[in-house]
Amino acid sequence: MRVEVQSEPFDPATELAGFGAKGDVGAIVTFTGIVRATGGLTGMEIEHYPSMTAKAIEAIASEAVARWGLDDCLVIHRYGVLSPGEQIMMVATASRHRAAAFEAAEFLMDYLKSRAPFWKKETGPDGATWVAAKDEDEDALSRW
Repeated sequence: MRVEVQSEPFDPATELAGFGAKGDVGAIVTFTGIVRATGGLTGMEIEHYPSMTAKAIEAIASEAVARWGLDDCLVIHRYGVLSPGEQIMMVATASRHRAAAFEAAEFLMDYLKSRAPFWKKETGPDGATWVAAKDEDEDALSRW
C-alpha cells in the first residue's frame, strides 16, 4: 500500500510499473481524475494540512485493503494550483478478483471526493469560489 500527497505531476504508467506484481493478483483497477474546464474553469487550487491529510488517506486505504482483501493499493492526490486537463488524483487497487478491485477503487474515490481533508477553490470568469460539498457525493459515500 502506498499513499502520496504531492504537488508534482505524476505519470500513471510509471506509477503502475510493478504494481500488483506480488501475490495472487487477478485484477488491477485504476482511476485517474482530471481537472475539468466546466463552466469556464481556468484553474483549481487545492489546499491541505500535511500532517492530517496523509494520515487520513492512509487510514481509509488500510480500511479498503482489509475490507476487500486487496493485494496492493495506491492513492496519489495532488495539491497546489492545477489547470484544466491536469491530473488531480489516482487510485489503483489490486486483488485476486475484479469485483473486489472495482468496489475498493470506488470506495476510495468516493472517500477522496467527499471526506479527504482537502479544500478546493475554483477560479473562473467570475473570480474564485470555494467548492462546496455536493449531495450526490454524499449519497455516493453513504452506500459504503
